[in-house]
Amino acid sequence: MTTAPQQTTAEDSPGSPPGGATRKAWTLLFVAAAFEVVFALSSAANEGFTVLVPSIVTVITGGGGVYLLSLALRTLDVGIGYTVWTGIGAVGSVVFGAVLYGEHITVGKVVCLLAIIGGVLGLHMTTGSEPAESDAAENRAGGNSAGGNSAAETPSQETGEPQK
Repeated sequence: MTTAPQQTTAEDSPGSPPGGATRKAWTLLFVAAAFEVVFALSSAANEGFTVLVPSIVTVITGGGGVYLLSLALRTLDVGIGYTVWTGIGAVGSVVFGAVLYGEHITVGKVVCLLAIIGGVLGLHMTTGSEPAESDAAENRAGGNSAGGNSAAETPSQETGEPQK
């Protein structure tokens, strides 16, 4: 069974997977970050897993957030994806903690939150703007664009010859 090749969209950067995979990964990452915020808030509400509903929400959103993050990291760099995920989780937890639990937001917290937001936005805007140096070197050497070598291209450790 053959499948049609995926179309490359304008949203894809050079060297990124085709077919809007980058956009999908960022969407998954932002949903995972929302799960992270709910996870943190429900962790505060479950009182050490002694209150049933917040405890269930904590387990579901914790697992769901990590699962969605792992899907996003299939496309995004781990350093970018994890940092954005935790940054959004941190900012969201502080903001919603103030709204839901009456936690105080000081000027110092606002400055730090703005630094986190600036870092997250900066990472998002600079991701995918140019291929990683290792990807560029691999493409020049004739490697595949999916990252890594296929089994047919992997040299044998014993002989240095390509395995088939």
